Amino acid sequence: MSRPHRTPRRESIYAYLLLTPAFVLLSMFAFIPTVQTVWASLFSKGTVRRPAKFVGLDNYLFILDDPNFWLVAKNNLIYAAVTIPVSIALALLMALWANQQMRMRGWVRAAYFTPTMLPMIAAANLWLFFYTPDLGLLDQILGVLGASPTNWLGQPETALGAVIVVTIWKEAGFFMVFYLAALQTVSPELRDAARLEGASRWQYGRRILLPLLAPTTLFILINALINAVKLVDHLFILTKGGPNNASKLMLYWIWENAFAYMDTPSAAVLTVILLLVLAAIAVFQFTYAEKRVHYQ
Repeated sequence: MSRPHRTPRRESIYAYLLLTPAFVLLSMFAFIPTVQTVWASLFSKGTVRRPAKFVGLDNYLFILDDPNFWLVAKNNLIYAAVTIPVSIALALLMALWANQQMRMRGWVRAAYFTPTMLPMIAAANLWLFFYTPDLGLLDQILGVLGASPTNWLGQPETALGAVIVVTIWKEAGFFMVFYLAALQTVSPELRDAARLEGASRWQYGRRILLPLLAPTTLFILINALINAVKLVDHLFILTKGGPNNASKLMLYWIWENAFAYMDTPSAAVLTVILLLVLAAIAVFQFTYAEKRVHYQ
């Protein structure tokens, strides 16, 4: 029997019906909250005696004139500029090592991945012990070398760096899993052919392996960029953005404005700015980056 003929109209109805559950969920948790946030950013802070008034872009001008905004933006930029390349490079090195034929290879992979399995709050408490002045593990090791105790989380010069180290330690093992999966799809014949052609290990890695891992690297890069603006759990335990805003990041500042200061318009403005940055990253990914890393 021949299959019944389906008209394009009927197929379109089926397609929309299949998309309806996802559209409803996205509307409830993404589209509608985004519109509400943009709308809230255009009103002043309301009180019982003084209701909120429409102020247009005045909230945005106020935030852009605030020196704290540029300090937090600078902190987030430094945070992303260090954590992203370092965690990706470490993940690749760990994946290359864990992909080798060796004894107890499974234990090596598990050791690299263990920090990822810890909740960020637990990891932050662990590192809080490491960073404790004079009594912490870090100062104990440096004390053997003759260094004086350091308040790693209590001084502006080292607070952000201490937070960055925790993030790299936590994320590198997670990114390693993706590189390890990608390495296992690379045929060993490519390495053998490169050796027959006289290519060194460095040439094989730079000209063959890294281009083949480019799609995985792009995927990890996008995830690392998102994590650079969404990971704030450890700040609650380690520094709370201090001292003197030296380690405060954008998402933590949004939470602080919304729930600590009850300044909803400022939190909405910062959220909109953050969404615009993420939207620009998404546009870059879909319009340029993916075309450069995938072979057509």
